[in-house]
Amino acid sequence: MEWEKIVGANIKRLRKERGLSQETLAGEAGLAMRHLGRIERGEGNPTVELLGKLAEVLNVHPTAFYRET
Repeated sequence: MEWEKIVGANIKRLRKERGLSQETLAGEAGLAMRHLGRIERGEGNPTVELLGKLAEVLNVHPTAFYRET
């Protein structure tokens, strides 16, 4: 199981479901758009703090990022 890819795919899916661009989500979560892109591709390793910020902006519990689809 590649958790980085699962987390990234879920962040991307949730972002798109809410109609947010990478730029908007990154800005509201306080990170660089490039960093968000790496996370969504499963190439980045977000901290727990960052996952919490993304969850707040996306209005989900952080565990939503770990659901296998």
